Parts: sequence; structure tokens; C-alpha cells
Amino acid sequence: MSLINRKSDWDWEEEYAYTLGVQAFIYAFPWAYMPVAYKLRLDLNKGTVNKFTHLRKLKDESHQLGGAPNNDTLYSQASIYVGKEPLILSIPALPSDPEKDDYRYHNVQCTDYRGDQFAYVGTRATGGTGGNFAIVGPNWSGDLPEGVQELEGPSPTPWAFLSARNLLTKEERLPDADLTEVHEIQDQYKLTPLSMWNPSGEIPEPVELWEPYDRATDPLADWKNINRTMVDNPPDSYDASLLELFKTIGVGPGLDIEVQSESTKRGLERAAVEGLKIIDEAVVQGYAHKEVSGWKYPPSYLGRPSSARDWLVRAMQAQAGFLANDTIEAIYMSVFVDKDGNPLSGENCYKLEFEAENLPDVNAFWSVSMYDLKYNLVANPIGRNSLGDRSGMEPNDYGGYTIYIQYEEPSEDENKPFSNWLPAPEGDFFMFMRLYLPGYPALSQYWEPPSLENLGPAEPSGGAS
Repeated sequence: MSLINRKSDWDWEEEYAYTLGVQAFIYAFPWAYMPVAYKLRLDLNKGTVNKFTHLRKLKDESHQLGGAPNNDTLYSQASIYVGKEPLILSIPALPSDPEKDDYRYHNVQCTDYRGDQFAYVGTRATGGTGGNFAIVGPNWSGDLPEGVQELEGPSPTPWAFLSARNLLTKEERLPDADLTEVHEIQDQYKLTPLSMWNPSGEIPEPVELWEPYDRATDPLADWKNINRTMVDNPPDSYDASLLELFKTIGVGPGLDIEVQSESTKRGLERAAVEGLKIIDEAVVQGYAHKEVSGWKYPPSYLGRPSSARDWLVRAMQAQAGFLANDTIEAIYMSVFVDKDGNPLSGENCYKLEFEAENLPDVNAFWSVSMYDLKYNLVANPIGRNSLGDRSGMEPNDYGGYTIYIQYEEPSEDENKPFSNWLPAPEGDFFMFMRLYLPGYPALSQYWEPPSLENLGPAEPSGGAS
């Protein structure tokens, strides 16, 4: 039975736990989110710690883990543990000149347990040269073997997550395209514990993820996950004063929520519910984002919000896309409303019109992707989740592209090219515009993308549904 439903007189202890608990929840949200995210991804891919699992096709609506994944690159991902020794990442060299036909954008993004990026390998960071790179934990010291290069910084936490992306070409995005070349690249990604780098090395003991508490059956699950994961992945030392304050309501590394008073537990239960609402609404409203033409630029420190000590952005990043890149690698512009400020809905038809001189300035690729309000890609009858510079769209009269967003397939008399149709769900939705390796106009946030024009209610056409 939910403790919230218990009737009582006004209880200062409950209210104190609630008000402080909301702040603690926002601060500690990554520690609540990550154990669930890590375990779900590992189980879904039937993977093991310190080993890549490869997605052999683009993510689509069947991926129901939230996080707003892209629909442009093939992912290779790994949950890793570097608490005892470094892990050596081996990747192949790939062509990195965008002016040449064999160009393939790629990166390996290294994310600590809080959701902050701490290192990159790939087109931008290492010039596509490939090689062997040591991922070092927070307290390791020692010598690395010859031919192994330490990454730009150690992981601040023993547990971390690797996400490798390989961009698909225009031809590889076609239905039933041959993806053998990309799969062969993925198969060359290797992770080797330092102790096994030499053939005579000892096999380290396996590391496993523990089963997180489930908020569906335990209203205090988030707090239990937070306290448990903070033991293995402690907060930064400069947050010690905050942790001392949160300790007064039973929140912190190794603390036991169940021994707290009933009043405190009631307050914490409410705080988790309301804290999550605050995070979700902050995503929709674009806290710390700059709005231009209805689109929201993320703050420049997205990807590493802990460095800015912005706990709400850190929580938003975990909830809406914990693998958000540094802005120098990619900018994610979200849109939830049309140019008149009305929420986006599949009940209407929309137009997004790029003129030739106002196309996104990028050095890798750009795309516009469709999501439901749970941050998942949207099911549709033609399997199209995004449109962008490699989609084969028909140019408009201005030398750019016009994207038509609607639930029903455009009829022949609507003068809307089928190639430019981005299917929407029947209900509410939002979109991300991704700019990979963005140019200066977007990095400086003065580029103005076109706004979404509402063309009016959708009319049943008898087409796809």
C-alpha cells in the first residue's frame, strides 16, 4: 500500500523530507536512472560487462528504452568497469575526409556513471586514425604497454558506458541495403582488460551488474538505487556539503532508506514523484536552453553538466538522452511547439521548410527525428523515423528541402513528395534536429532554423495508417 495515502495531521518531518528530497532527487537522479538503464541495455542485448554488443540495424520503434536514440548511425555499446584496472579499446582506422566518397563519420563516446562525457575517439577527436586506447579508472596509476595510448582523461567513476556510432551512407539507408561493410567495422571494436593484453596475462574475475530496485513495485526504489549505486560510483568530493545535508533524510552512499521514520519515507516517496515531474517538464519547457524559432538550443555544457554544477540539466540529460554528446561533437535542438506556440500533435499537418542558404552547417551530417513523449522513436507504416541530408529528399523551389510532418500519408493532390514525408504519431510528439560536427553558426547559437508551420488539421486520405 502506498504510504502517500496514509491520512495524518500536518507532519513537519514529512514536509522536510519532501522539500529537501525534491532537491536530492534532482541532484542524484543519474544514480537512480543509470542502474536501470545499464541493466536493461545489457539484458536486452544479451551482453556482458566489458564487451561490446552491436546493433546490426538502425534503432527504430522496437527500441523502447527511451533516451531519444538517433536513427542515423549503427550503435555498438558496452557497459564497462574500470575500478580495478584499465580497459584497452581497440578500433580500426576509418576515412575521415568528408570531401571523399569513402568518408564515414564515427565516434566512440565515453560516458561516466553520472552521464558526463570524459573522452572521445573518432573522426573529430582522433582524426579517424584508429589504434589502442586505454580507458583508465579514477584511482589507477601505472605504466601502459607500448602502442597503447591513454585517453584524454580518466573516467571519474568506476562504472562507465561506451557508445560507438558509425554513420550510414545514403545507399545504406535504403530498405534491404547491404550493411556488411559497417558490420565488419563494428566487429573490429575490441575491449581488453590490461591484465589480458599480453597472451600470458591472467583472466580477471567477471564483473556483473546487480538487479536494480523496481519503482513499479517499490515506491522507494529510486532512493534505494541511489544509495546503492553511490557506493560504487561516489559523488564528487566537492559535493560533500550537499551529501551531508541529504544524509539527514537518509540519502547518500550506503544509507538505508528503510530505517528512516515513516514520516521521512512518506516525504521521500512524494519527492521522487514530484521530482520526476519537474525533470520531465524542464525538458519540455527547455530549462537553460535558448529558443530560436520554436527550436531549443541546448546549453553549451550539455554532455558535461556536472562541470557546470547544473544538477537539473544533468537530470534532464539522463532522462531525455543520457548519451548526449558534447556540443562540439553534436548539437541536439528540440521542438515541442509550432511557430504559434501550440504543442505538436498528429491531429495536424506541419511543414518545415529549409531554404538553400539556410541549411544546417555541419561537417558530418544533419537529421530531423520523430519521438513520442516517452523519448522513443515512433512506429509508422513505412519505417521512416528521420529525414536529413542522406535521405534522398526532393529539393524545394528554393534549392533546399521541405519536410512534411503528418500522420496520414500525403495524397497525390497535396503536392507533397512522398520522399519528404516524416510520419507523425496520432497523438502528441516532439522532434530532435541533430547537427553532427556543427559549424560555427550553430555552435555560437546564432543560426536560426525554420519554424514549424501548422498547415491545419489532418484530413483522412485513405492512405497509410
